[in-house]
Amino acid sequence: MRTIVYIDGYNFYFGVLKNTAYKWLDIVSLVKHICHVQNPQMDIVAVKFFTAPVITRVATKGDKALQSQDSYHRALLNSHPEIIEIINGYYLLEKGCPPRYKKPIDKQDRVEVWRLEEKQTDVNIALQLYRDAVFKNCDHAVLVSSDSDLVPALDFLKQDFPDYPIGLILPRRESNKTERPPNSNLSNLANWTRSYILNNELERFQLAVKVATKKKPAIKPDYW
Repeated sequence: MRTIVYIDGYNFYFGVLKNTAYKWLDIVSLVKHICHVQNPQMDIVAVKFFTAPVITRVATKGDKALQSQDSYHRALLNSHPEIIEIINGYYLLEKGCPPRYKKPIDKQDRVEVWRLEEKQTDVNIALQLYRDAVFKNCDHAVLVSSDSDLVPALDFLKQDFPDYPIGLILPRRESNKTERPPNSNLSNLANWTRSYILNNELERFQLAVKVATKKKPAIKPDYW
């Protein structure tokens, strides 16, 4: 069964990897493992990883954060050149003026803040999901995300292609599954759901510390 996996990188990072020692994750091998446990007949023909370049002026590590992200992406691309595709959106940093937090809300009492938003990722995932179904690029789709904004995409797929199976991997660690409740709206539209990722899976599927590329090697950042 030809399968394409769609990974919401931002959602995965904050649900699974933030504040862990597993950031140098071989996410392709991880999702292939999970899919084969679910159904050994799955043939992973593509992994589409959706992300956005770091804005260095707001990153804790500044320029180093962008360099680390670039190293990670190069490591993935060179470890799995036959199936992985990295699809970039972008971050928008702009001034916002939301109401100050108090009850009842006073819409006239506003404060200026920096607002950082990831743009295009949701629509990129939705369009890729639907387009691959329309052009029969695979027989089975697996979404790795818990973002409710993707509910309409799955809903349209189920309406227009009722026999097209959809799997769901929720980016939650086993140890914090109570802190991030499962997204039932997404699960209700999936044929199967993997509700969390095991800690020993994150430990098992790590990239080599140094990954050879056509130019300089991709090396795991020292602070990861």
